[in-house]
This record gives sequence, C-alpha cells and structure tokens, in this order.
Amino acid sequence: MPIVKIKKNEMKHLQIHIILLLLIPALMQGQSAVNDSLTLSGILNTVMNNYPALKKVEKELTSADAKIDLTKTAYLPDISFSSSYSRIGPVNSLTYEGNEIQLSPENVYNATISVNQNIYDFGKTARNLDFDEKSKEMAKLTIGQTKQQVSMAVMSHFYTINFLQEAIRIKDDQLNTLNEHLLFVQKKAATGSATQYDIMTTKVRMSTIENQKTDLQTALEIQNSQLNSFLGKPQDSPVLLKKDIQTPQIIPSVDSLCNIAFANRNEMEIALQKEAISKSRLNVIKTQNNPSLNFIANGGFKNGYLNSTFEDVGKLNFLVGVGFKVSLFDANRSKYAKVQASTSLEQNQQETELTRRNITDEVVECRANVESALKKIKQSELQLKQAEQAYNLADVSYKSGAITNLDLLDSYTAVSESKLALFKTKIDYTVNLQQLKIALGEQIF
Repeated sequence: MPIVKIKKNEMKHLQIHIILLLLIPALMQGQSAVNDSLTLSGILNTVMNNYPALKKVEKELTSADAKIDLTKTAYLPDISFSSSYSRIGPVNSLTYEGNEIQLSPENVYNATISVNQNIYDFGKTARNLDFDEKSKEMAKLTIGQTKQQVSMAVMSHFYTINFLQEAIRIKDDQLNTLNEHLLFVQKKAATGSATQYDIMTTKVRMSTIENQKTDLQTALEIQNSQLNSFLGKPQDSPVLLKKDIQTPQIIPSVDSLCNIAFANRNEMEIALQKEAISKSRLNVIKTQNNPSLNFIANGGFKNGYLNSTFEDVGKLNFLVGVGFKVSLFDANRSKYAKVQASTSLEQNQQETELTRRNITDEVVECRANVESALKKIKQSELQLKQAEQAYNLADVSYKSGAITNLDLLDSYTAVSESKLALFKTKIDYTVNLQQLKIALGEQIF
C-alpha cells in the first residue's frame, strides 16, 4: 500500500479539526447545562404555581367569595312549596232538619307556594356584607404574606446551595493542586531533595480536604432535597443553579426606607385591615336589633271549605301581608357584644402600632447588615489579593529551599480559604440585600 505523505501545514489543520470534533460534544453539554440552570426568579415562579401551602390559602379566598354570596341572599325572596294529604276519621258532622252535614272531608289535600321577601332591614344586611368584604381583603393579604414567607424559605435554600456548590468547586481545585504538588514532592524525594515527611504532610492535607468536601456534599444533598420538595420534584433530582450575586447598590437613609416599608409592607396592611374588620364587626353588632319589614305571600289549592262539596280537588286560596319585627329586650346580649367588639378594636389599634415599631427595627437591622456585608466584601477582596501574593512568594521560597513543604501548604490553604470567604461575603451581601427588599415590602416572587 502506498504511503500518503501529509504536509506540515495540512497536518496542523488536521490536528485542529480533530480537536474541535472532540470539543464539540463537551461544549454542547456545557451549553445545555447553562441553559438548564435555574434562576431564583424561575424557581419562585414554579413554587408560586404549584406549592400546596399556597393552594391551600388560595382556597380561603374562594370560601370568602362564597360567604359574600351567602350574605347577599338576604336580598332575595325565600320561596318554598309544601303539600300534604291526610285522611280523617271519624269525620265531624251535625244533623240539621233531619239532614246530616259533614263538617270536613275525609280526604284532605293541600298544596301551597309561600314567598317571604325582605323589604327593609334597616342596614343589617349591608353591614354584614361590608364585614364579609373586609374579611375577603384580609384573605388576600394573608395569601400575599404566605407567598412572601415561602419565597424567603426558597431564597435561603437557593443561596445556601450556591455557596455549597462553590465551596465544593474550590475544594476540588485544592485537591487538584495538591495532587500536582504531591507528584512534585515525590519527584524531589526521589532525588533526595525532599523527605517522606513532606509527602505525608501533603497526603494528610489532602485527606482533610476530602473530609471537608464530604461534609459539604452531604449538606448539599440535604439542601437539594428540600429545594426539590418546594418544586414538587423527586428528592434526588439534580439541581443546577445559576449564580445570582447582586452588585453593590446605594442604600437610602433609614427614614426614607421606613416610609417605603410602612406604605408597602404586607404586615402593615394586615394590621390596618384588622382594625377595619373590627370596626365593621362593631357596626354589625349595633344593627343586630334593628327592626325588619317583610312581605309575606302564599297561595295554592286545598279542599275542606264549608261551601265545598268535599269531592272537589280543591279551591284556589291565597294570603298576602306585611310583617314587622322589632326586638324589645335581648337579655343584654347586644350590650356585651358591643363591649367585646370595642375591646377587640382597641387591641388591633395597639397591634398596628406594634407592627409599625417592629417594621422600623427590621428595616434598620437589614440596612445595617447590608452595609456590613459590603465592607466585608472589600476586606475579603484585599485579603484574597494578599493571600495570592503570599502564596506566590512562598512558592518561590519553597523551590529555593527557604521554607518547608508545610509552610507552602499553609500558604495555599490561605488562598483557598480567602476565595471561599470572598464568595461567602458576596452571598451574604446578596441575601441581606434581598432581605432588605422584603423588609421594604417588595415582592421577590
């Protein structure tokens, strides 16, 4: 078989094509991983649509709508149909001029349609309807508060997983570097430039990092399981998250933040709504003993009239009238109910003030945590820069024999720990910034 000679340039192009062919699957896999990564907003959208606790509280809104519709039925007439049949024996009768007169039939038939319509109840139904509508608004606010609480829990898992994934990546980098260093030390030991102590200290350091990595993987597995529970996925489903690190932002003054929080916080709206509900309930109680005016009508067929032959199926009959009812004495029930409702209103007013103070404390705390985390980021960046410079010097010194293997490993460990500390401060800043947004009443879901 003839030998095909390939020119140097052609060989170079062929090598490039082969490398590209080998890299394409890896690149496609990496791109797929990026596309499949979950963002915090995407996770929250999924949780808001599927989480059972949220579906449960949303059913309360359906119940509130039904309660309003039930109260509105007081404006509608109450219509009923009734019928009866009875046989009487013996039948009462009397004798007049030798003739026996039957006073009632043996077979009694009756069919009646009755109508009862509320004409005017002096505001009782209107007050009850107002109370039910305010209760519905409370149900809406409760749903929003529950969503915010679930969002905070999901956010905690999201950023904890972010940190654990980065920590494991850094541990892998440490192990790779230590493996390279171990090979270097073993080569030096073969030439007599290093001792078995250097080899053992390197292996001990690798074993320690392996244990740390195992702990991190266990914690990550637990966090993944809990996040999958929110998402409604199998507990062992793989979770790949995108890093979501917030950039530094300018934080307004405490007074400005508190004003925003008072206007937007769900808790403040709930406290004010409780006051409104208490007032509405007091108004309902005040109208409990109001008079009521009703229209009454019924009509149908029945037999048994004295001028009837009793064999007839019946005669058309009707009744039309107006009813008026007023309470004269209710055993002081209304009096004590008013006292109870007034006390509840005062309690809710105090709760509103307490909520206002708690919101102020929370805003101040969150703002302080954000500023503290931002300072720690700057300190950690400086610490990492210094650790890297120290490691570069240590590496040169070790190769020249000026320091021991243990000193070099300590220097490298400081670099890895500084990287992890910097990432943690960024995570802390992001979480604190999100908590500040929540404290201001901003919806993160």
